[in-house]
Amino acid sequence: MRHLFGTDGIRGEAGVPPLDPETVSRVGAALGSSLRDEGKAEPPLVVVGGDTRESTDGIVAALAGGLASRGARVACAGVVPTPAVAWLVGALGADAGVSVSASHNPWRDNGIKLFSRDGRKLPDAVEAAIERRIEATDGAAPRAVSADPSLPRLYVEHLAGTLPHRLDGLSVLIDAAHGAAFEVAPLAFRSAGARVEAVAASPDGRNINEACGALHPGAMARATVAGGADLGLALDGDADRIVLSDGAGRLLDGDDVLYLWTHELIREGRKPAAVVGTVMSNYGLERALAALGVKLLRAPVGDRYVVEEMARSGSLLGGEPSGHLIRSDLTTTGDGTLTGLHLAALVAASGRPLADQPRFVHLPQLLRNVRVKERVPIEQAPLFADELTRAEGRLAGAGRLLVRYSGTEPLLRIMVEGEDAVLVEQLAEHLAARAREAFGGA
Repeated sequence: MRHLFGTDGIRGEAGVPPLDPETVSRVGAALGSSLRDEGKAEPPLVVVGGDTRESTDGIVAALAGGLASRGARVACAGVVPTPAVAWLVGALGADAGVSVSASHNPWRDNGIKLFSRDGRKLPDAVEAAIERRIEATDGAAPRAVSADPSLPRLYVEHLAGTLPHRLDGLSVLIDAAHGAAFEVAPLAFRSAGARVEAVAASPDGRNINEACGALHPGAMARATVAGGADLGLALDGDADRIVLSDGAGRLLDGDDVLYLWTHELIREGRKPAAVVGTVMSNYGLERALAALGVKLLRAPVGDRYVVEEMARSGSLLGGEPSGHLIRSDLTTTGDGTLTGLHLAALVAASGRPLADQPRFVHLPQLLRNVRVKERVPIEQAPLFADELTRAEGRLAGAGRLLVRYSGTEPLLRIMVEGEDAVLVEQLAEHLAARAREAFGGA
């Protein structure tokens, strides 16, 4: 059983176990030992990069110390998005990658995400094996490493090089969330020919995700309209997810992007048999894809599980409503900047604004997050379980109900979806209240 790793690596408050210097160093040492055991003649090479939190440099140094203690070499990319680390692993022929970021979490948190030599997040079983090594491994002193400025430039060149069309004449507003893409995202769009206005691009170590970015896309949408941009995009702290706005200020989530990209693949003569979403994907998307003759496959929440289902089913396209989008011919993990570039290219090639591109009708869906003291199995709270059963009965087959724990925060997530918006809201509020009573949330 894993204790350190959640659904998206190790995450928590910076400086507090498991993100204290000693434990982080042991993570680096355990990873280095695992790579050395593979028996390569050359010392293993690990790509490390991170976001703009004030704790990131210290965590990178602790990781580097642990890796060096086991003979591993470190290529430090500095401040770069998580998907940049994943891509650089393959580009440099490295043995692994480590992204230091807590993505959408508050600035006090941080995290560690591990990537294999093929640029993919490690499967659960591999993380569990590394965790067992961590528990039996000694740490080492932190080791300062200098960032190689050529690595972010390589990533920017890669992003622009994936585009089927240049973006000349297109105006784009980028909300970088004061995060990992505050430099590379505007550079990538400008190198592809777009006119760019960048906002929330002045990180101070503590303002990451603060009233901006993919967590708070309303400001981006308003700025897109005010500035007369053709489209706007909001990234999260590590830029692996994206929310878009058309020129009229209407937001597009990951489901909308999946639908648009499916249309584009059909236009290119590459109609997919199936697209991979998650259990959170809107049922409206499932119905709209079915009308195109495309099946929606649902994976558990987490882009690693989307990628795994894409590999199993041979799907080219997958993603999450939260904005993690994956095109298996272009990337191995969610990449918000790459997704934004390709949606901009779709607009440029079609000659029609984003507001005039195909859209589907979302069924009413509400998500309520309830803070919990501990992740008690739902079946161990029979009164709440009974409430779920009654709620499902009221939906009467005309909606969906999903209750799960967050893999990165102490939250119980309650999703209610259905055709009746009033009923959906009533059930969401009622279940959230009962969950606070059952699980001790505030």
